[in-house]
Amino acid sequence: MASNNQGNGGKSNRGFASMDPDRQRQIASEGGKAAHEKGTAHEFTSEEAREAGRKGGQARSANRKKSAQ
Repeated sequence: MASNNQGNGGKSNRGFASMDPDRQRQIASEGGKAAHEKGTAHEFTSEEAREAGRKGGQARSANRKKSAQ
């Protein structure tokens, strides 16, 4: 059976995750700029950001409690 692995410990040299972090950042930045130019990018208000942070904190707290059990 053929494999995509190149003898490097089971990791493929293909895909976004295998790219250099600077190249990933560059590609993501281009996508963000394009979304803003197109008018489809979401910009958080301070209230939306506060709510998202609160939810993230609650989720993390719940995960820590589960792990402790």
